Amino acid sequence: MPDTVLPHSDHKILVVEDDRTLREALRYNLVAAGYEVVVASDGGEGLVSARHDSPDVVVLDLMLPSLSGIEVCKALRRDGSIIPIIMLTARDAEIDRIGGLESGADDYVTKPFSMRELIARVAAQIRRMQMIRSISQNATDEILDLGELVINRASRNVTLNEKSVSLRPREFDLLTHMAANPGRVYTRDQLLHDVWGFEYIGDTRTVDVHVRWLRLKIEEDPARPKFLGTVRGVGYRINV
Repeated sequence: MPDTVLPHSDHKILVVEDDRTLREALRYNLVAAGYEVVVASDGGEGLVSARHDSPDVVVLDLMLPSLSGIEVCKALRRDGSIIPIIMLTARDAEIDRIGGLESGADDYVTKPFSMRELIARVAAQIRRMQMIRSISQNATDEILDLGELVINRASRNVTLNEKSVSLRPREFDLLTHMAANPGRVYTRDQLLHDVWGFEYIGDTRTVDVHVRWLRLKIEEDPARPKFLGTVRGVGYRINV
């Protein structure tokens, strides 16, 4: 069963890592940073813990016994979970990063990494979720109506021509952020800061990947988008 450490903290982090040395280092540093920490040593155990221990963030290794990090991530997203997931990848290869994002991960860190960077990313994910909850509680316009495309912020539901559209958590956040200000042009760096909650080490391709995925789901012709437009040399906007 997962092993739990309980310092004084309002936020719980689940670490799923099969390498004992790294797992213990992550636990030690996260506890030192003031978090409650739950650890699991394989994907199956991690999935059970994610479903039952209600973590605020999951730090998830890509390569795990029992179930891979990709499989764990996909299972949580199928459950409808929007828990932020930070994927740990062993190689600085685009296929690993894209695979993690496609499975529903919110962020990735390539090994070897500094504990300071990992903890900063955990904190950023917690701030992002706090912001999302605040917006949901305080928004005067829970419904963003773009005509054929309707976004319900409270239920996190999107419909296109009255048919439900299944979006990953970060896809929903990105779409909602831009849809709240239709016509406004956002640079990729602005979107990284506003939606991801921190500077993504200049990897603006992350925004492009998520925009591409969104267009495949909400546009009749993704090559000629009606809703999510490109402003060449600048960034993206929701067309009005």
